[in-house]
Amino acid sequence: MDIITRKQLNILIQLAVSDKHFSNLERDRIYEIARKKGFPQSDVKELIINPEPIGTFGALSDNQKFEYLFACIDLMLIDQKIFETELNFCKDIAIKLGFKKNVVEFMRDEIYKHQKDDLQKLVLNEYT
Repeated sequence: MDIITRKQLNILIQLAVSDKHFSNLERDRIYEIARKKGFPQSDVKELIINPEPIGTFGALSDNQKFEYLFACIDLMLIDQKIFETELNFCKDIAIKLGFKKNVVEFMRDEIYKHQKDDLQKLVLNEYT
């Protein structure tokens, strides 16, 4: 079982429901990520029904931490509606991942203006 992907999907599911509305766009993106990583669709359904506690992220590499944060920001923006609860959720996750909380606003504004690798370098250099 891929625990790294499971944790990421669990976080994304909790983010998606943080505004009390789990949109089809959010659901589709979560399933798309799972599919790309070879994570069973049945396990995603189970996580949607029974999300797990988030826990800590100490064992993640910098690349994995960035991927988690990138996926959160991307999911928050997917329906073009940003709720305060989503922003706060992303800030909490950013802090738990070891980033400065203002990384969320930076990534919200810059995520689609840079190549992903370039954005990762900026984030890791300026917000850790």
